[in-house]
Amino acid sequence: MNRIQHTITLITGASSGIGEACARHFAELGSNLILMARRKEALTALEQSLLKLHPDIRILSITCDVRIIESVETAIHSLPEEWNNIDTLINNAGLSRGMEKVQDGIIENWEEMIDTNIKGLLYVSRAVLPRMVQRKKGNIVNIASIAGRETYPSGNVYCATKSAARTLSEAMRIDVNGTNIRVMNIDPGMVETEFSLVRFHGDADRAKQVYKGMQPLTANDIAEIIVFSVNRPPHVTIGDVLILPTAQANTTTVYRES
Repeated sequence: MNRIQHTITLITGASSGIGEACARHFAELGSNLILMARRKEALTALEQSLLKLHPDIRILSITCDVRIIESVETAIHSLPEEWNNIDTLINNAGLSRGMEKVQDGIIENWEEMIDTNIKGLLYVSRAVLPRMVQRKKGNIVNIASIAGRETYPSGNVYCATKSAARTLSEAMRIDVNGTNIRVMNIDPGMVETEFSLVRFHGDADRAKQVYKGMQPLTANDIAEIIVFSVNRPPHVTIGDVLILPTAQANTTTVYRES
C-alpha cells in the first residue's frame, strides 16, 4: 500500500547524497517535495530532473542554510498555504570536517559540524513540529550515523554530534508521545556519497581510500529503508535502524579485499 502518495515531504540537504536519493524515491511514490539545501544550482537541476520523470508531483525548492536560524524560520514560516501541512520531515543535512585529535582540533571545523548536525536539525524540527502537533500527524526522520553509537579514533566531535542527533530522536519521540507523530532515527554505516570528500576538504584521492577494497552502502540503500519506514501503517514506528555494508562489522572493523 502506498501511504506516501499526495503527501508533502521536506528534505534538508536535498542537493546530493542521501537527501537526493530520498527525493527520487519519494517522488517515485507520488509525494510532493520541499527540497532544501544551500546549493541553488544543484537544487534546480534536481527539481527539473524529477519533474521530467514525475510530472504529476509538485516541487518547491528552497535555498537555505540550516545553520542560520533566521534562514530556517524565514523558509518555513513563509511557505505558501498549500505547502504548510508537511507530512514528513527528513533531517538529512549534515557533514564531517577533518580527522584531527581533540588537542589538534580546528575550531572552525567543530563549529561547522555542531551548527549543521545538531543546531540545524533542531532549528528545522522546531519550525516544522508545531504544525504537526496541531494536526496530530507527521513523521520526523533524523539521519544520524553509526558514529553516534561507537566513537572511533579522531572522530571525536563528529561522533559527538551524531550521538546528539540520536539522543534528540529519542527525546523527540518522548516529547511528541500522544500526538501520533512518528520519530525515526537512521544510523548508516559506510555510505559512498560526498561525505568523505567533504570531510577531507575536496581531497578526492584520500576520500577514495576510505572505501578501497570493500563495497560500501549507496545513498539509494538508505533511501529505500527510509521510504519503507515512512510507509508503515500509522500505528507502526520503526524507531531506530542501524544499516551497515556487509563488509563492515563496526566503526573500526572493515573487511577489505587485497
